[in-house]
Parts: sequence; C-alpha cells; structure tokens
Amino acid sequence: MDALPGWLQAGLWGLLAGGALLLGAFAGVRFAAPQRLVAAVMAFGSGVLISALSFELMDEAIATGGFAATAAGFLIGAVIYTGANWLLARQGARHRKRSGPHQPSEREDGGSGTAIAIGALLDGIPESIVIGLSLLGGKGVSMAMVVAVFLSNLPEGLSSASGMKHAGRSPAYVYGIWSGIALASGVAAMLGYTVFGDLPPAMLAATTAVAAGGVLAMVVDTMIPEAFAETHDFAGLITVTGFLAAFALSKLGG
Repeated sequence: MDALPGWLQAGLWGLLAGGALLLGAFAGVRFAAPQRLVAAVMAFGSGVLISALSFELMDEAIATGGFAATAAGFLIGAVIYTGANWLLARQGARHRKRSGPHQPSEREDGGSGTAIAIGALLDGIPESIVIGLSLLGGKGVSMAMVVAVFLSNLPEGLSSASGMKHAGRSPAYVYGIWSGIALASGVAAMLGYTVFGDLPPAMLAATTAVAAGGVLAMVVDTMIPEAFAETHDFAGLITVTGFLAAFALSKLGG
C-alpha cells in the first residue's frame, strides 16, 4: 500500500477500520450474540482506544504544536462531541450503542432513527480523521490507531444493530446506515490527510487533539456504559487488558 498516494492510503485505511461497523452489524442482525460477550468486546475496544489516543494522538500533538494548542484542542473536541451527543440524545439516540431493548422504535419516538444514524456518524468521524492525520508524518499509518478503531467499531456495529433489530428496524435499514458510515469513515480519513496536511504545527496539533478529545468523550459517554451494564465488575479488568494490548502494539511495534 506504500506505493499508493497518501490520500488514497488514508481513505483505504479509514474504509478498512469503518468496515468493521458493517461486519459487526451483519453479525448483530443475523446472529443472537450474547450481550455479555458484546459488552466484553466493547470494554476491550474502549481500553484500546484510550491507549491509542493517549500514546499516539496526544503524544504526536504535543510534539507537533506544544502543550497549549494540544490542551485547547482536546477540551474543544470533548465539548463539541458532548454538546452534539446531548442534542442527539434528546432526539432518541441516547441508547444507539445498546444491544438490548433500549432503543426506541420510530413509532415510539418519531425521528429517532435519523438521530441514531447521525449519532453513529458522529461517533465514527473523529476516529477516522485521526487515521488520516497519522499518515502526515511520512512514517506510514499508525497501526495502533487502525487496530484500535477496528476493534471498537466491531462491537459498536454489533451492539447497535442488535438494538435496532429489537426496535423493529429492518435489515435493509441497518445495513444501509452502517454501509454509509463505513464509506464516510474512508472519506473522513482522506479529508484528515488532505485538508489538514498544510496547517501550521500549532493548528495541526490542535486538530489532532480535537479528534482525540471527541474520541475520549465518545468512549466514556457511549461505550463504557454499555460495557459496564453487562460485564459489571469485570468491565475494568477487560478495559485494562485492551489498554495494555494497544500500548504494547504502539511501543513494541514501533
């Protein structure tokens, strides 16, 4: 893949990571996966993401543009995500990653299907932009970040699709949403590489940190609650295991 133009590499890596959403959704619609298993994988994915954004994104941001730009971007990203997530929760998307009978049907809450789709897009875009940004240094894509996003997307798609199925939404609707978001993930990674590549160091650091802040807020707001709801006292241990796996990939693999 190294022979391909950077923008195309970014798009393909983003599409690969985003494709895990569609793979998970297929499993969620076709099979009755145990909720505890889904939650355990989500806890593991949460740990992987937290590790990757700590040791890949924030390290890179502060080395590129310094602490002030990194800290400002990190907080801004969290504020933007939290505000958007709050608005979507009021429209019926609060339980978009829950695998049980928590999601409202369209009959129970008109417009909730659209809110869930927008919410899923909101969750995936910062992660994908980060994949594109990781290519800017000329050292190739951050495999730790690709693996982290893939591992978090798989249970996310599975859990959310299971919840959509419980809410009475059709397989065509479910596959349509996740196919669109997988494609959007590829586009977002491509934009991360092309749009932000010429920014000055402080702006690039802030942009990277904005994505990191959004990802961390997403993990805490939507992934960890689902993980804890089903795995209870083991959620912390599984999350730590995921964190350690990504840490090892980042440090030993680099």
